[in-house]
Amino acid sequence: MHLSPQFGLFVGLSSIALMAAPAMAQDAPAKEFEGVYVGASVGFDAQPNDVGESILFDRNLDGRFGDVVTTAAGANAFSPGFCNGAARTNAPDGGCANDRDGLSYSGRIGGDAQFGHLVIGAIGEFGKSDVRDSVTAYSTTPASYTMTRGVDFDANLRARVGYAANRTLFYATGGGAYAKINHSFTTTNGANSFAVRGKDDRFGYVVGGGLEQKISRHVSFGLEYLYNQFKDGDSRVRAGQGTAPLTNPFLLATTQGTDFARSDSKFAWHSVKLTLNYRF
Repeated sequence: MHLSPQFGLFVGLSSIALMAAPAMAQDAPAKEFEGVYVGASVGFDAQPNDVGESILFDRNLDGRFGDVVTTAAGANAFSPGFCNGAARTNAPDGGCANDRDGLSYSGRIGGDAQFGHLVIGAIGEFGKSDVRDSVTAYSTTPASYTMTRGVDFDANLRARVGYAANRTLFYATGGGAYAKINHSFTTTNGANSFAVRGKDDRFGYVVGGGLEQKISRHVSFGLEYLYNQFKDGDSRVRAGQGTAPLTNPFLLATTQGTDFARSDSKFAWHSVKLTLNYRF
């Protein structure tokens, strides 16, 4: 029986395809990062340097900050200046404690879909950070006035996109974030009264990246970096009369007092985390 050249070509190509199929199957990466997972993280949070931060004043309570608080004689009541930390004494010579960096810890849940080497997913996280950010003003009294903010808890919901190399995933991540910010105030001024706006809901964003390494079918560990930033420009402290006379610098413009605000409306920190995940 005579076989046409086309039939011979078909048989040859079919044979090559059959031999290549196992090799192609071996080349296609296993979906190591497919599915839902839960996990936890522990890390260290550090704040960027905020040199030059100060406290701003609104003397006539018109909502505009940047007024100079003067004494009855017309001198600048805050001529000793400011420090970007917490006062140790009532004068600049006593030094200023650096902002507090600290541990963070969180729980997380996420899910990924893997397409070849490409991994696309989403992750939600809820946790706590020990960072504290302070700023101090010094008056000529002498007295110190320190505004501090910290994190009661925070959460974020973010996307992540990565490249899977066998059981190792390299990824970038980013999304929206929420934090419950606690504002506090301390002073060595025992004459005036001070009213503080307390905890506030704040929204911002996180961006970063990391790697995740599978060590078994279900378990992986990783290293992750995140930059966290929240808008926090609405906290206020009002200095009232207390037992001070009406010649007090905080009362000269209006007897209702003077409002304080931070000059830096951003609360930001860097996070480096160790992660542990269980993938279902």
